[in-house]
Amino acid sequence: MTAGTVAEDTRSRLLATALRLFSEHGVEGTSLQMIADELGVTKAAVYYHFKTKDEITEAVAAPALRELDAIVDAAATHRRRGAQVDHALAGFVDIVVRHRALVAMFNSDPGIVRAVERSLHGVENFKARMVALLAGPEPDLGATVTVHVALAGIALTGGAPDLADVDDDTLREHLVDVGRRLLGRPRRRT
Repeated sequence: MTAGTVAEDTRSRLLATALRLFSEHGVEGTSLQMIADELGVTKAAVYYHFKTKDEITEAVAAPALRELDAIVDAAATHRRRGAQVDHALAGFVDIVVRHRALVAMFNSDPGIVRAVERSLHGVENFKARMVALLAGPEPDLGATVTVHVALAGIALTGGAPDLADVDDDTLREHLVDVGRRLLGRPRRRT
């Protein structure tokens, strides 16, 4: 194993540990020392990868935020509006289901929201792009509200602790179905 591979493995383990500790104690309740102790390394080893807890928080959220941006970009390439909505909805639900712990933190921990808002891949940019795509050109207030309710409802439900035992495929199916109904999309034939 090369030095770069070892450093990347340590970084990956650090981010996974940080996410777990953030989920348990909140961003504000998790210290760099707690992360180091959990990993069995020194605090200096944590500082080698990240200078601040905010940097760790941003790095924990960055993959999901990049995926969200990519989903919106890919959805926008479809020619038909219905295909755009279907692609964006399915992609959003998939990300919510795959990143349940992170989504739960976004729903309940202002520490992660603050850290991400400071990053280059801010949440607001994604929300504005997604709302524009799902609500369509020149939406009325009702369409805009509906999109906000759909996105927030999907995120809150996907990150709900009382649904943690629901398997991914079942949760994904239900979230897409509810999202389609809220967005006025006809039921897909199976």
